[in-house]
Amino acid sequence: MKDERVEPAWEPISGERQFRLLVQSVVDYAIFMLDPTGVVRSWNAGAARMKGYDADEIIGRHFSSFYTPEDRAADMPQRALATALSEGRFEAEGWRLRKDGTRFWASVVIDPIRDETGILRGFAKITRDITERRKAQQALDEAREALAQAQKMEAVGQLTGGVAHDFNNLLQAIGSSLDLIDQRLSAGRSDIAPFTATARAAVDRAATLTRRLLAFARRQPLKPERVDLNALVAGLWDLLGRSVGEQIRLERRLGETLWPVHADVNQIESALLNLVINARDAMPDGGCVTVETANAAFAPADLVNDPGVEAGDYAVLTVRDSGTGMPPDVLARAFEPFFTTKPIGQGTGLGLSQLYGFARQSGGFVRIDSAVGRGTAVHLHLPRDHAAAAACTGRAEPAAVPALPPGRTGRGTVLVVEDEELVRMLLVEVLESDGYTTLEAADGTSALAQLTKAQAGTKGVAGANPPVDLLVTDVGLPGLNGRQLAEAAQAHYPDLKVLFLTGYAFQALDDRHGDGEDGLGHNMRMLAKPVAVDAFRAMVRKLLSDGLSDSPSDGPAGG
Repeated sequence: MKDERVEPAWEPISGERQFRLLVQSVVDYAIFMLDPTGVVRSWNAGAARMKGYDADEIIGRHFSSFYTPEDRAADMPQRALATALSEGRFEAEGWRLRKDGTRFWASVVIDPIRDETGILRGFAKITRDITERRKAQQALDEAREALAQAQKMEAVGQLTGGVAHDFNNLLQAIGSSLDLIDQRLSAGRSDIAPFTATARAAVDRAATLTRRLLAFARRQPLKPERVDLNALVAGLWDLLGRSVGEQIRLERRLGETLWPVHADVNQIESALLNLVINARDAMPDGGCVTVETANAAFAPADLVNDPGVEAGDYAVLTVRDSGTGMPPDVLARAFEPFFTTKPIGQGTGLGLSQLYGFARQSGGFVRIDSAVGRGTAVHLHLPRDHAAAAACTGRAEPAAVPALPPGRTGRGTVLVVEDEELVRMLLVEVLESDGYTTLEAADGTSALAQLTKAQAGTKGVAGANPPVDLLVTDVGLPGLNGRQLAEAAQAHYPDLKVLFLTGYAFQALDDRHGDGEDGLGHNMRMLAKPVAVDAFRAMVRKLLSDGLSDSPSDGPAGG
């Protein structure tokens, strides 16, 4: 007789048991209930798997056990429950603890549970472990940052030829001026003012060009600020001129009363320079690149082809070329990452995709007008900044320090730390000619030794170095750098005054957050190289006259 198996009939189960089975079957989410005070009252298999506690180990304990010590100290568990009560739900991401003490990155939702009469009965808490997703996002963000920096550095590489050409011209102007000054002085002539003016103008141009190049090439986090696009274009004009070469004519048409925008200045500079370089490459036989700015107002009907873009006022930065233009198939792929029509090794294909991402991140958008034989125009639209009473920035240079009034004699001792011997010699010459006592060092370690010896010197002892009132130091020193030197010195002598000199566009100090000018610490100031002699004199005098004793023998300000 054939053995026939019959499936047992499905038996209906109560809604409560059905719900309990459902919750217990979930293993990827921790789902449990808290009482009104935050004590754990239920525990599912997902919670046991994620947090490492069996039900009998955790039920009856407060849910703050899952929080890190720093979050518990900040009263985060109670604040989470309070938010759930006041707003109807609490959602957050953060570090949570397993039973073994390891941490995982959690996505948490807490909802209040009320009965049919509205009385609070507890909270439903759902937690998901998203550590791996967070790691993947961080890796993606780092890759994007690296790609953006690679694109920026590619543009810097494109500039090197033009910059070298420009610097050779500037060095020629300086060298020839010095030769003519020597010849006239040897001949007993004193009419050298035209040549000193020429040399000084060349130095100023070289300094401006270097600062722009360093500011553009540096790596730094995004920092949106109020920006005047006209001022930004004007400030970057020398670099743009170096990037296009002699075959390309560069023109600008800047709109009057241009609206300010709120965006990252470095990103706009990077975008502008890359667009100008792209325009240059589209004109191998020469042509014209035009940089334009204008105001534009858009209604919703104007933005049907730009999903996600809000209607309103925008300032528009346009780079237009008279080059070959793009066929429709190329134009359709222009914003694709890694898509490029340049030969292998001559482009990353990231420029326009980075521009598109930056524009959308800033609340704006990008449009391209192009046709074969009629050139290309790329329009970067950034939303108008309506914030009132805020100053615009276009990379304006810091205000000049007033010159030292004539006939004043300096008093005090200055320790000059500079690894470039010629620069150190000139700084010492300026200080000594103004009446200051000077000490010298070529590196931070020897400077710290001199400083310690000087500050411990006994008054009236023959041959003892006088105590130091001011430390003047380069930032980029070998070994112990200028910042480390200043921090070590002020740790022992808190009132010692420090003047930093740097040729790196303030980059070496921009992680400081102090209470002084330029975000520096107590009794610290900074000047960018090359600095005018009178500006250096004025800053030294300002530092030493601020609280310095009338008597040179009374000791250092930081004694």
